[in-house]
Amino acid sequence: MAWFLGLGITGVVLLALSLVFDGLLEGVFDGVLDGVLEGWLSLPVVAGFVAMTGFGGAIALGTGWTGPAGAAGVGAVAGVGTGWLTYRFGRALMRDQTAVTPRTDDLLGTSGKVVTAIPADGYGEVLLRLAGQPLKCAARSTVPLARGVEVWVEAVPTGTSVVVRPVDR
Repeated sequence: MAWFLGLGITGVVLLALSLVFDGLLEGVFDGVLDGVLEGWLSLPVVAGFVAMTGFGGAIALGTGWTGPAGAAGVGAVAGVGTGWLTYRFGRALMRDQTAVTPRTDDLLGTSGKVVTAIPADGYGEVLLRLAGQPLKCAARSTVPLARGVEVWVEAVPTGTSVVVRPVDR
């Protein structure tokens, strides 16, 4: 029984290590197994298989209805089942895509407020909203703008700067 429990504990330790070193086994065989075991050779799948093989075997041996060979068989079946469930769950999580990631071009046409005054043909700062999150960018304007003025984004020359104009109401 100690062997089965040791195998189960090793699987749990591997699972804990997979949180830190995920992708390790895929990196070891980089390029060799491309497409052959896609996802099956991941550390969580291997850890789930090892853990359930050990614990399943220990449970089967502990109940007393089978010997060590039967317990190994029961553990292997439980391990394969757990490995398969881990693989399927991981694939489902990877397919769960959210909305498109916002880009800086999405700032074009948005409004915001000046947080650091913008001199004529100089740089200041504006506070904008991108995908509902506040974003502070360097800003240029052809006219001077005081702090607190509402502005529209006319251009996005770089990922961290914008060209703005005041909002006319």
